[in-house]
Amino acid sequence: MFHRTIGELSRAMRSVNHIGERDGVLILAGQTGSGKTELAIGLAQRFDAEIVGADSRQIYAGMAIGTAAPTAAQRAAVPHHLIEFLDPHERYSAGRFVTDALAAIADIQNRGKRAIVAGGTGFYIRALTGGARLSPQADPEVRDRLSREARIHDAEFLHGWLSVRDPRRAAALHPRDRYRVMRALEIALSAPRTGLAHPHTLETLGIPYAKVFLQIDAAELRRRIEGRIDDMLARGLVEEAERIGLEAVAFDAVGYPQALAFAAGWCTFAEMRALLIRATRRYASRQAAWFRSEPNVHRVHASAVPSLAREMLGWV
Repeated sequence: MFHRTIGELSRAMRSVNHIGERDGVLILAGQTGSGKTELAIGLAQRFDAEIVGADSRQIYAGMAIGTAAPTAAQRAAVPHHLIEFLDPHERYSAGRFVTDALAAIADIQNRGKRAIVAGGTGFYIRALTGGARLSPQADPEVRDRLSREARIHDAEFLHGWLSVRDPRRAAALHPRDRYRVMRALEIALSAPRTGLAHPHTLETLGIPYAKVFLQIDAAELRRRIEGRIDDMLARGLVEEAERIGLEAVAFDAVGYPQALAFAAGWCTFAEMRALLIRATRRYASRQAAWFRSEPNVHRVHASAVPSLAREMLGWV
């Protein structure tokens, strides 16, 4: 676990700054199915690095199939951090991710290794690099109020409410992404109403980084998504969804609602498969749209990433 206090994190970062200036951090982002996991592992083996996850669903334990988390064999090949360490019923935030990710990077670099941040959650990556303003703390009263509202109103209503309070954040979220909409509403409704910048980011700590978004042919991505869905179903996605259940915070991750609909008899297997493919494609499209507006991102094919790491970070 990497839930550090600010004081502990500051001490860790002071000891790692000289390493960060020499090597920097490679941030590897991309759409679901674009090959981030395999590429990150290959790069880690090539450059003597460890991997820090940046996925808001792979953080949850027991959801490895539906979230396409690195397998046990992959994690044995290269050390991974912030993967499957949280109970699916526990809430997590971008602010906690920044603290945990920086602590993991400090730990990695203090051991003389390089750090690769890999994942598809754009807001996590933006927060880590210093491009987002985050809520300083949760407000239990606001959260209770929102819980009551969520029992009465659907996701689209909540998104419309967010559009009034924080139009910019609402525009970046899918109207049915209940988890992120609820979190954004909690931030927008909490006092003070304007979030505070997180005290530590790669930017404020002066740690260089190169931010990469993997380019992939659209037809190839569609083929990979279909293959991934078939693999998930063969490995037991439906059973995993039933075990996680409706009450889990992470239940709304792509794949679980569709799998439970099949388990409840609301659709056939073929219909579930089609729904899974469509939902995953839409999620990949939203990821691509997010990173089109992401500042200072290098959009390259996988084959170009090693040379970019050498040129921008001095990795040899």
